[in-house]
Amino acid sequence: MKKIYLAGFDVFARDAVKRGEQMKNLCINYGFEGLYPLDNAFDSAKEIFEANIGLIKKCDIIAANVNPFRGCEPDSGTAFEIGAAYALGKKIYCYADDVRSMRCKFGDEDSSGYITEDFDMPFNLMICVPSVIVRGSFEDCIKRIAADISSK
Repeated sequence: MKKIYLAGFDVFARDAVKRGEQMKNLCINYGFEGLYPLDNAFDSAKEIFEANIGLIKKCDIIAANVNPFRGCEPDSGTAFEIGAAYALGKKIYCYADDVRSMRCKFGDEDSSGYITEDFDMPFNLMICVPSVIVRGSFEDCIKRIAADISSK
């Protein structure tokens, strides 16, 4: 059974444990084992970091929630996990509600005068290039992963 690391800011929700259980149950429904960051029971930042890297090492695939978090960009911890997964040779799927290009969403430049990259991608190229981008929900992402695996 393929293991999927469930990356995203869902761990900061008040009902984070319940969300994680729901996400892991959806994984089971599609024939996968979900690995959720809160499966680890640690308190210190270093322990949490090391345990989550351990889960990423164990997984075959990462499913990352890249919807905006605390601003207009994906969660920085999730972005780091995507990079770690790439470095470890994992297959990466990212899901979001809005997958319009950055230029479409933000214009030619931001309010501080910084130019918006123009690669017709919904997020920074460092996330998009190594990832399969899925428009929609977590379940839409899991369905896409299942479809991609079954077509091989």
